[in-house]
Amino acid sequence: MTSNTEKLQKVLARAGLGSRREMEAAIEAGRVKVNGKVATLGDRIEMRDRVAFDDRPVTLRGAEETPRRVIMYNKPEGELCTRKDPEGRRTVFERLPRLKGERWIAIGRLDINTSGLLLFTTDGELANRLMHPSTQIEREYAVRVMGEVRKEHIVAMVEGVMLEDGPARFTDVQEFGGEGINTWFHVVIMEGRNREVRRLWESQGLTVSRLKRVRYGNIFLDKRAKAGEWVELSQDEIDDLAQSAGLAPRKVPELTPDEKNRWSRDKHKRRPVQAMRKPRNAKGR
Repeated sequence: MTSNTEKLQKVLARAGLGSRREMEAAIEAGRVKVNGKVATLGDRIEMRDRVAFDDRPVTLRGAEETPRRVIMYNKPEGELCTRKDPEGRRTVFERLPRLKGERWIAIGRLDINTSGLLLFTTDGELANRLMHPSTQIEREYAVRVMGEVRKEHIVAMVEGVMLEDGPARFTDVQEFGGEGINTWFHVVIMEGRNREVRRLWESQGLTVSRLKRVRYGNIFLDKRAKAGEWVELSQDEIDDLAQSAGLAPRKVPELTPDEKNRWSRDKHKRRPVQAMRKPRNAKGR
């Protein structure tokens, strides 16, 4: 019987070690052991099993025991959505508040030239639900497009076009001001495939010159977080996110005095970045 068992990658994600996809890769790489034996993808475990990740014991938690914190980060252009970069480039994780015994899990990704809203959580199940295409979570982007945008371009992208990895479409496109090569639009997609927004515009012979995510589900990027800064979401915001993912609300744990001090130090030592901006030639400006 498997009623008391769960998929290994799900339990590992819930323990805050990474997303389910990352945990699946770790299992396939032989980095996970269950009761002293190397695990394989597809294994199911009980809470009484002994699990080790990179030969370190993992504290298993039931769903209700998992702390659910969520922070909003305003990613500047030029940062990578990876934990470490072999070339030494700046990553989004370098700017986040430090955790003890847990890890921040990114809810989706943005490419190096895209700025804006990124969400991070300690709850692997919440991250998985919010990223899964079946949940149908809206992602809204502000887009500056180079080239003449005609009505037929908009109609084609809303009705759907075939990209190299399958059909794709915007569920909404709204013009947002500007003119000529500085025309801005807001677009909405329901999944987050690699460079999907850029590729949809490119399918119409148009080039995206600036791209910024401004909303993920019910969370809007706002003035609480400037470029390169993060802010912890409120209980109501996190509960709304959980509800949209089909999960029950859960009380956000209070920060301990040590955590408050550490988070405050982290916030103040990580200054906002003026990413991709060239200094003006005139002095004193």
